[in-house]
Amino acid sequence: MLTRTLLTAALVAVAASAAHAQNRTTTAAPSPTPAASPAPARRAQGAPPAQQTPRAAEAEAAVRDAFDTLVDGIRRADVETVMGVYWNSPQLILFNNNGTVTRTWEQVKSNRQSSYPNLSDVKLDVRDVRVQLLSTQSALVTCLWTQSQTVRGREETASGRLTLVFQKLGNAWKVVHTHTSPDAPDPSRLPASERPATPATEPTPATTPPKP
Repeated sequence: MLTRTLLTAALVAVAASAAHAQNRTTTAAPSPTPAASPAPARRAQGAPPAQQTPRAAEAEAAVRDAFDTLVDGIRRADVETVMGVYWNSPQLILFNNNGTVTRTWEQVKSNRQSSYPNLSDVKLDVRDVRVQLLSTQSALVTCLWTQSQTVRGREETASGRLTLVFQKLGNAWKVVHTHTSPDAPDPSRLPASERPATPATEPTPATTPPKP
């Protein structure tokens, strides 16, 4: 009888202890779900690009003014106006329309002084002029051109493409390099792989001799 009573008391104590431990156990609160980051805004398809800054627009206009001054000087065969746009430096390099290279500001000026007095009726048309700022100190200008003139009484015309590299030196934009190429280059100067294919000629049929 005493053994049964002690056993029952032990079971009750164990049950009470378990219930007390269960009451002290706390359930961890669930972690809040992080808010989703908003998707980066996308420019609507077909929307215009960001507007040019006033400083960039001013620089682009200054480059175009320098280019127009050069063109005007060529039309008037004015050596001083033309050379005032070029970089006065021994490092000035011009790749010419005829495939030659002119180096140094002094040599470019000497060539102009020799050729311009023999020119008259100079007409220079520039088309598709594009100004691209490469940095706050450099820019690229490209265009198509056609020039006609009279040289010692003989008329001549040429056309092609022109690339000019401008650099801001002090407060002025100067041409530091030009590359001129003709519309129709001399085929003999082209590598064989770049020459237009010549259509094959059909063989001449053999003539059948008349029957006797």
